[in-house]
Amino acid sequence: MTHHYDQARWSEAGGEVYESLLSEKGEKTVEIDDSALPDDLTRDSLSLPDVSEPELSRHYVRLSQQNYGVESGPYPLGSCTMKYNPPVTEDVAAVDGALVHPDRSPESTQGTLALMYRLQDYLARIGGVDAVTLQPPAGAAGEFTGIRIAAAYHEANGDDGRTEVVVPDSAHGTNPASAAMAGYDVVEIPSEDGRVDLDALAAAVGDETAAFMLTNPNTLGLFERDIEAIADIVHDAGALLYYDGANLNALLGRVRPGDMGFDIMHYNVHKTFATPHGGGGPGAGPVGVVDDLAEFLPDPHVRESNGGFELYTPEQSIGKVHGFAGNWLVLVKAYAYIARLGEEGLLDTSAKAVLNANYLASQIDLEVPYEPFHHEFVASAGERDAADLAKRMLDYGVHPPTTKWPEIVEEALMTEPTESESKRTLDQLADAFDAAAGDDDATLEAAPNRTTARRIDQTSAARNPRLSWQALDD
Repeated sequence: MTHHYDQARWSEAGGEVYESLLSEKGEKTVEIDDSALPDDLTRDSLSLPDVSEPELSRHYVRLSQQNYGVESGPYPLGSCTMKYNPPVTEDVAAVDGALVHPDRSPESTQGTLALMYRLQDYLARIGGVDAVTLQPPAGAAGEFTGIRIAAAYHEANGDDGRTEVVVPDSAHGTNPASAAMAGYDVVEIPSEDGRVDLDALAAAVGDETAAFMLTNPNTLGLFERDIEAIADIVHDAGALLYYDGANLNALLGRVRPGDMGFDIMHYNVHKTFATPHGGGGPGAGPVGVVDDLAEFLPDPHVRESNGGFELYTPEQSIGKVHGFAGNWLVLVKAYAYIARLGEEGLLDTSAKAVLNANYLASQIDLEVPYEPFHHEFVASAGERDAADLAKRMLDYGVHPPTTKWPEIVEEALMTEPTESESKRTLDQLADAFDAAAGDDDATLEAAPNRTTARRIDQTSAARNPRLSWQALDD
């Protein structure tokens, strides 16, 4: 049964009303004493919020109630795996032993290095690769690191003519961005029935190809069943096969990218394992490689030595890609999540991720043009505007799916319910889909109506954020 939803509001007067700015609650100016810093880096006074502790606490609680997150309700963003993550991993990351200063000597941080080494081993076994670096701080940073490793490999082989990276038209947008940032020309190939077109791939790769970047299952949730033929085409051209790990939670414990022929992969441990990552962070994007590429991994790497563990620089390392040894506490959470679930738990995760997606798709009235899919599916809003329909879903108490992408589906609604949602929640999601699809155009265009903020300018909000505790001049 569909139910309506009302987000917290703190005043009904005068249209859209938000939580008061801290500066509107109270402000005071403090004088700053002399500083040892240069004059151009200091100021004489500073205005700060002047509020009591209860006022400050209530301010942030109210802000949280005006937002929507994985603890507010289902969050089925396709390709983003916005699942609920167990608080026990936060407890583990908060223990005293986890908070070590990153500049301490290896001799005094053997426990930290042991955890890193074991996480490297966990991830290598899950991915079917030979070596893993934990350094990259996010999935896109992992992609960039992986492509730099590919470039270093080709350069070391005297293969300097490889100037292109090939991607399918269903690729995540970060794939071509990472390749371009690494200095490569990007070649996009079309899909056939939602999967890689083998003829198009064979025609695109050659002596100028450095790598082919692929997600499997892809962004339509379809498993690339010709992956062995894809690997042969890429390798016969002397190129490397790169695995985007965004959808790894569909395969956990069942299929390994390394066994499929991938040479490089990145893990989104904040998606597949445990760290909520709404708002852009925090994350971690470890990179795994086959043995031939291990000597190019970033500096530092962790290995066993004399009965303990040490940091070392691989022989032809591409250098540092992040401060110290990575985004440490996110890695601790990933380790805790994997260790707690174990092999059987990871198998159960992938089974439920796929089951939940297929159950939800079977319960909605919208067309799903490509199947069989795995952990996510892409429905079509048809002649309706997918963004309008998605905004309306907020009024029914659920977060919208990803919209209008991939573009090979008309008015796409890309949905990943995740393994952490119950049947009751999936039924709530299905009701919200169908209720929104049944509303008239005027209602959809005006949505959302029951949230603190109404329809916002998403482009300006993303590209020109203006964040302050004080009122800003226009």
